[in-house]
Amino acid sequence: MSVTAAASEARAASVPPPGSLPPPSSPEQSGRLPLPAVVAYPAALLTGVLYFLAFPGMDVWPLGFVALVPLSVALRGQRPRRGLALGWVAGFTMTMLGFYWLIGMLETFSGFPTAVCALFAAILSGYQGGRIALLGWLATRAELKRWPAWLAFALAFPASELVFPLLFPWYYAATVHQVPALLQTAELGGPLLVGITLVFANLALAELCVALLERPRQGGVAWTQRVPWKRIALFAAVPLLALGYGFARIPMLETRIENAPKLRVALVQANMSLLGKRLKPEESLERHLSLTRGAMQEKPVDLVVWSETSIGGAVDERTANAHYRQTLGTQLPVPTIFGAVLRTPVEDARKYTLSNSALVTNAEGSVVGRYDKQFLLGFGEYLPFGETFPILYEWSPNSGRFTPGKSFEPLPVGKHSVATFICYEDIIPSFVNRIMGNGSPGLLVNLTNDAWFGDTTQPWIHLALAKLRAVEQRRFFVRSTNSGVSAFIDPLGRVIDSTPTFSEIAIAEDLRWLDGSTLFHILGDTPWWLVSMVAFAMAFLPRPDRLVGRSSRSVSAPPKPRASVLPPSEVAASKPPAARQSNTPAAMPPPIPEPAPTATVDLPPAGTADLAQPSASATSGSEVNAPSKTPTLNPREFGPFPKPGEKPDS
Repeated sequence: MSVTAAASEARAASVPPPGSLPPPSSPEQSGRLPLPAVVAYPAALLTGVLYFLAFPGMDVWPLGFVALVPLSVALRGQRPRRGLALGWVAGFTMTMLGFYWLIGMLETFSGFPTAVCALFAAILSGYQGGRIALLGWLATRAELKRWPAWLAFALAFPASELVFPLLFPWYYAATVHQVPALLQTAELGGPLLVGITLVFANLALAELCVALLERPRQGGVAWTQRVPWKRIALFAAVPLLALGYGFARIPMLETRIENAPKLRVALVQANMSLLGKRLKPEESLERHLSLTRGAMQEKPVDLVVWSETSIGGAVDERTANAHYRQTLGTQLPVPTIFGAVLRTPVEDARKYTLSNSALVTNAEGSVVGRYDKQFLLGFGEYLPFGETFPILYEWSPNSGRFTPGKSFEPLPVGKHSVATFICYEDIIPSFVNRIMGNGSPGLLVNLTNDAWFGDTTQPWIHLALAKLRAVEQRRFFVRSTNSGVSAFIDPLGRVIDSTPTFSEIAIAEDLRWLDGSTLFHILGDTPWWLVSMVAFAMAFLPRPDRLVGRSSRSVSAPPKPRASVLPPSEVAASKPPAARQSNTPAAMPPPIPEPAPTATVDLPPAGTADLAQPSASATSGSEVNAPSKTPTLNPREFGPFPKPGEKPDS
């Protein structure tokens, strides 16, 4: 094989197929990434377990700084299909463990056997796990397109939390709900900004793990020199900066709170059973009134808040004002926000519709404001497409007939207004943001009934997720629930007071009317939609060559070598001794240049000429690296030469 042909073949072999990941430099330095399936899948499962333990309910919050490390490392170098599967394993594990209470809820209210309820819960968890599957797919796709793996993961994480639809929304930021200093950045970017600070803490550890796994197996550069210490330091600085921001903002806001107008609020937790609220509406009303009187005895209150559907029985909306004035007016001489069910007649197969409403009365007992729940639970509170095809309610007469509200107006309380939302609407940041855009309410109120989920971790998860709304809007937050956890939350995300679950209790606290806006209120999720667009673009568009770096370009498209401008003798002398004396190639040889024309040597017949004197044709050629004008002959190609004075073999 000629030298030119060998060089061309070597160059072709050095170019990877289009769209493939760069190959390792050599078997000795290939490292241990990507992880094989037998290691990668347990790592993804470990992330699911750690995520569950860090999340509210378990509340081992320091694990939030490491829970994503196994998955991040497992995704490195993987193909998108496996990245999707690894993400799904992590997502299914965390949701199946975190939503364990679905099995008991379904068993209680559906009457199905435990095995069937477990199957339904597994199906739902499988769908909810799709959020992390999307993360894995986006991250590996972007890495395949030669984007940095850490950047792909960092952008794919908020994108997956934002764009993937969930039946029960949650955010990674809730893992640090007990650390107020880390929650304060929510006023700038909502829960996604709080979550991304934790992601960078995980990435700092992941980069260290990747450096350990990619260290040379035999010889080579010491692994400590391969660790990207500067990058790790930058990643670790992100949560530290967020912590510093929180410590700086807390005293500033405490001063602002002290100077704001006061109000005293009482909330009531009647602890009525689900069937008791429907079958014994009189008892429910009496419990609420009795607990309210007790809360007002110690000190006068300015506002009373009851829970979702606290007054049982559907009331015709046309007569609701007169009904509640007669029921509450003489017994509650204070503005009160309470949950009610209103009935509206319609002329179709439904005959009527229901509204899950929050009503507010003034000190005289007149209803002066109404808010209707907008995020309804499908198949429980309504039938999908039921308004378009009312006949569906004839086929399913026991299905709920609630219709979603359409108004975002806050409820009036004296000269102020209150942003009110019902049930799990308080864990949807964009929804609360929209309500806060109407009239700048000075207080947040949520009416909830979490008795559906029994004595589980769900009420505590709900509270932890809702806390962030207080920080995002910089308002006091009142949560009144039927069975707990009811709570007062300050604008820093700290719980001022709360109730135990499944107990009859009323508590009261001095709060403040606040005004003003935050950056998150102004921008909302717009920046995160832009981040999501970038994450999806990286998954499909290759990284431009000018951003890849010289090392990556040499792998994908070797540049043509430049001709040496040094004399041949200096070129040879500039090489290290090992390079001049050894033909062993380096671990990562540079692209082989096009060879110069090889000198032609005519071997004279044996005994007719002295081989020490080259022919005229030989002296006319030269090689770049030759120490003199005399050509260098490769003994491996031409065989051994006789010494001067000896006759060569014929």
